[in-house]
Amino acid sequence: MMRLLFSLYAKRSGGLLLALLLACLTLAAGVTLFGVSGWFLTGAALATSALTFNLFGPSAMVRGFSFLRIVSRYGERLAGHATTFKILSDIRVRIFSRLIPLVPLRAAAHRTGDFVARLTADVETLDMMFLQVVAPVATAIFGALGLGLFLWIVLPDSLPVALIGFGLTTLLLPGLIVLAGRRSGAATVRTAADLRSAVLDGIDGHADLVALGAVDGARRSVDEAAAAVRTARLRQGRRIAFGPAFVVLGTGATAVATLYVGLSVLEAGRVSGPVLVGALLAVMAIFEVSGPILRGAGRLGAASAAAKRVQSLVDMRPSVIDPPRPVALPETGDIVFDKVGFTYGRDQQVLSGLDLTLHPGERVAIVGESGSGKSTLLGLLLRLVDVDAGEIRIGGVGIREVRQADLHAHVALLSQDAPVFIGTIRDNLRIADPAADDAALLAVLEKARLDGFVRGLPQGLDTWLGESGETLSAGQARRLCLARTLLSPARVLLLDEPTAGLDRPTEAAFLADLLAVTTGRTLVLATHAALPPGAVDRVYRLEDGALALEG
Repeated sequence: MMRLLFSLYAKRSGGLLLALLLACLTLAAGVTLFGVSGWFLTGAALATSALTFNLFGPSAMVRGFSFLRIVSRYGERLAGHATTFKILSDIRVRIFSRLIPLVPLRAAAHRTGDFVARLTADVETLDMMFLQVVAPVATAIFGALGLGLFLWIVLPDSLPVALIGFGLTTLLLPGLIVLAGRRSGAATVRTAADLRSAVLDGIDGHADLVALGAVDGARRSVDEAAAAVRTARLRQGRRIAFGPAFVVLGTGATAVATLYVGLSVLEAGRVSGPVLVGALLAVMAIFEVSGPILRGAGRLGAASAAAKRVQSLVDMRPSVIDPPRPVALPETGDIVFDKVGFTYGRDQQVLSGLDLTLHPGERVAIVGESGSGKSTLLGLLLRLVDVDAGEIRIGGVGIREVRQADLHAHVALLSQDAPVFIGTIRDNLRIADPAADDAALLAVLEKARLDGFVRGLPQGLDTWLGESGETLSAGQARRLCLARTLLSPARVLLLDEPTAGLDRPTEAAFLADLLAVTTGRTLVLATHAALPPGAVDRVYRLEDGALALEG
């Protein structure tokens, strides 16, 4: 966990140091405020007259330290939370960037629900680590040093008692809670991930579960996962609940011990009553930092397990990586599949000795049964995964020799499940070209025959689209994804079942428009749909891992 957190904290060290300094200042102001208040009230009560005790100095100090504590506390929370949110953003970006090359085609050895759990729940478990563990522990160490210096000056006899009590409550007891809670914390993270996986698997496979009559079994799996989460969280909650009790007991025991030592010093005349009371309240005030530490200790087991799961993704090496010395990708040239072979797992051969040559600007359709490998062929050209045999070249250069970013700028894919993201129409289009202006956006919408619809909306390009484009019809969503693909400057367009899920009239209209607006670009269309005569230059059938020219 510390390896993961250190790499994240190093990037945000400025904000974290500011929050830590403000936390130390807040603790120092609070301890001083309590000490001065005790000294002030006791001294005033014992004074025989106002002339024998200066009221103005102590009262001004009380007001000053009170105001300082308020300001520093506000600044600490502002700086600490702002930096924590930035760290959460950093870690989500890091995880997502790791997931991108892992998910396509072979998809690593994880379920979608497990990926979602790592990206959301595990990161959320780490969100308060700095505010509830790192900063309080560091503040406690600095506070203990400051308290020790203060007691060494005014009440040295109580120094061992106060520091031992503070150390037991703030450091030893949290350590014991961490050791006792490691197993329950790991169980909390594991069971929460299992529950998310079970729920998402049930949602994704709902149609199959209904068709196979397996809904009750899936429901039982979710119920069992939910019960496991409840049990794990109750165990963790009981340990967290011990925190406040330990703080009260530790504070009380240390205060009593300090008072016991202080009374003998007072009786010997080596300290005055007001100073003793001030020192006693200062000792009690420093325990303010113990609460967050003990609460954080109860969650440290879960945070450690979550960090391990997150780090395993961060450390995972993608199967497709850029070459150490990439070469430039030619702007144009033939696309050649040279005896390409690809196998899923150990024995599921999809492509075998496949040959294909595409000339610039050509249109080729690839047809075949579901599972024949059409989508795999397109994914190999994008280098979502590497071929097992043979080679793919563009302009005579093997795609393994170029940077993936350059390849993806040259080749664009419109898949059958291309998503509409939560956001505006403008946001969805600019994924393809973040610098595109409104004129360019409306131009591609016109090519996709969606500009009239968008212009008729009250907010136009700024119209908000719901979850998965729920405010759009299936045809409108598909045309929006087509417009996004057309906005890309890619010279090669790959279309994977672009009309899947559309009715026949909508499919025919979409294909007619699609073929009209992609003129001048190399087009590879994998489809089951009936194509208009002359729509493409060649039609290939993919069967038994090889291509055969039709017609």
